[in-house]
Amino acid sequence: MLSKVLSYGLLGIDGFKVDIETDIVGGLPKFDVVGLGDTSVKEAKERVKSAIANSGFEYPVKHITINLAPADVKKEGPLFDLGIAVGVLAATKQITKSTYKDYVFLGELSLDGSVKMVKGVLPILISASTEGHKKFVIPNANKEEAKFIDGLEIYTVENLRETVEFLNFEKVLEPLKTTTFEEVAKANVNKLDFENVKGQKAAKRALEIAAAGGHNVLMIGPPGSGKSMLAKCFSGILPNLTFEEALEVTKIHSVAGELDLKKGIITQRPFRTPHHTATAISLTGGGLHSKPGEISLAHNGVLYLDEFPEYSRHLIETLRQPLEDGFITVARALQTVTYPSNFTLIASMNPCPCGNYGSKDRECKCSPVQIHKYLSKISGPIMDRIDIQVECDNVTYKQLNNDEKEESSSEIKKRVDKAREIQLERFKGTTNYCNAKMSVPVMKKFCKLSPECQTLMESAFNNLKLSARAHDRILKVARTIADLEGSEDIKPQHIAEAISYRGLDRKYWSI
Repeated sequence: MLSKVLSYGLLGIDGFKVDIETDIVGGLPKFDVVGLGDTSVKEAKERVKSAIANSGFEYPVKHITINLAPADVKKEGPLFDLGIAVGVLAATKQITKSTYKDYVFLGELSLDGSVKMVKGVLPILISASTEGHKKFVIPNANKEEAKFIDGLEIYTVENLRETVEFLNFEKVLEPLKTTTFEEVAKANVNKLDFENVKGQKAAKRALEIAAAGGHNVLMIGPPGSGKSMLAKCFSGILPNLTFEEALEVTKIHSVAGELDLKKGIITQRPFRTPHHTATAISLTGGGLHSKPGEISLAHNGVLYLDEFPEYSRHLIETLRQPLEDGFITVARALQTVTYPSNFTLIASMNPCPCGNYGSKDRECKCSPVQIHKYLSKISGPIMDRIDIQVECDNVTYKQLNNDEKEESSSEIKKRVDKAREIQLERFKGTTNYCNAKMSVPVMKKFCKLSPECQTLMESAFNNLKLSARAHDRILKVARTIADLEGSEDIKPQHIAEAISYRGLDRKYWSI
């Protein structure tokens, strides 16, 4: 007795087809699962055996062989349980109709036969639909994240018995009704607002530019100057997620098991703040089950690293590839996985171990050796990849008690959205959406400089001893500043302001 059932596995954040082949023959009772499955896949035999018996079906006391094809690709997780059980019941003719061959089955089985939620349903649905599969049976617990894919017949089940009754035409199930993203998306509401931050006009301006162009930012200043609060307010001025961006983010969070099943989709840009004791694997992703790391969970959002030099130098250096390419490739012994990681980096740090170096009103007690050792964790290549460097000094008593109302995040966001609209029109028809991601040929087209701007840029390049990368990033920041002003051309004042955000590495790192 032979049957073949269709399921899907996960490789990174993409699904791949898995044929569950079931062969039942006479002989000594045995249950073998082959096809390069991990421990949770091999343990499926115990879950399937109990689920079949406890659902009121007959478990065959024969030699059962389950093959998960392709056999040379590693399968992970319990999402094949439902498909294996359907395969056994189909091979023993307890599923009497052949229509089960039209469906993709996903789900973990409990011992009592109930179908439990699994990770990665959304990316599997997207991958399977692109390969022409339109009918799915998934756990009821995963229905919210499946609501946003049009053109599919998705049936949700609570248990194995309900699944079999549906396949045998003994019970009618209605396909899942789809929902539009606009129906569930909420305004980009942030509890912290820039109107609650006193002073720090330079930092607010730098963060506005960063939000408008997708630029990375480093804030340097003494403890208590408001760096963390500024970073947390930053999310409130970012453009709202589009549906396409939301799907990308949701796929990653679904695979990582961090998706809120009540919402089913991510509606606001991620804001990730890993602790400085985080491991390299937790940041980059990978590990035993190839989960996305913090870098990928921040995709289309913000990665905030507080107390930047407190992270290990090795950890900081792992940011090089994602900051440059927008993805990270994790190579392990069993597989190599690429995760998207197109985020905005916001980093903050003290200028020295005591935090008072360069302060106007506080004395620094650190020696030059201590300061150098502290700052040396941030390498030149990493500093080159940070477009905007801004200094935050302590807020004065007068500023704190000033009754003058500060500009709100909503007002700043209006300017940011307007600048992003200019960029979307500029890069229409390409995969780029912001100035920070311009390639060199595109930058040459849209960042042309007048002779006056060329002179200013040349002077800064020679005096500050800039690298080619730093030169390009200054031009990108200048392009964003011009967009915020609605200027078609980059003007000398735009270049001058962009250059001013590249000076702190010379001030602190030249000690």
